[in-house]
Amino acid sequence: MADRRRGTLAAGGSRADRRRCPWAQGADPAYVRYHDQEWGRPLHDDRRLFEMLTLEGAQAGLSWSTILRKRAGYRRAFADFDPRRVARFDARRRAALRRDAGIVRNRLKIDSAVTNARAFLAVQREFGSFDRYLWAFTGGRPRVNRPRSGAVPAHTALSDALSRDLVRRGFRFVGTTICYAFLQAVGVVNDHARGCFLCPPGDDRPRRRRAVAARSK
Repeated sequence: MADRRRGTLAAGGSRADRRRCPWAQGADPAYVRYHDQEWGRPLHDDRRLFEMLTLEGAQAGLSWSTILRKRAGYRRAFADFDPRRVARFDARRRAALRRDAGIVRNRLKIDSAVTNARAFLAVQREFGSFDRYLWAFTGGRPRVNRPRSGAVPAHTALSDALSRDLVRRGFRFVGTTICYAFLQAVGVVNDHARGCFLCPPGDDRPRRRRAVAARSK
């Protein structure tokens, strides 16, 4: 998470005064904007879910800042991530994309986006929406972890399960680490760190002290 987007706002403080997750603290404006406005917020729009799944796969082996810089290029090149249109990209269209400097020109990643669009449509047909399929993994509720700085895992049992099922359904570039980053990005998992102004409130007392307090009631 060190390369990926991955306290509390003082009364009357400016946006610059806000404490953020370590990966966004002091980062470039695009990183900060992504952290503040998107990362960890529950997302339910299928087209945007397809966008994030595609971008997370494109990021493999690269920095997230590279993908953010190319995001507009991706939206243009991949029909604003309309899975129906991407699913129809033929060999000529894919060849043209390999010459497009606005995206990551990796043949396997480009081909996987088309393959994944077709698999995405199959999930929509089966479940009614990809949103319904995805959020069923957590019963429709975000998993709020409130991790300590530097304690965010690369994958979990949840991302392992999602990865296995996506692979079974024909998706590519959906390893468990990619899936965990995707889950964080679309808010199925909320990993805003303690001290970040976007971290949900919770009890930060050590577990032992909480247990003693509970017994005393």
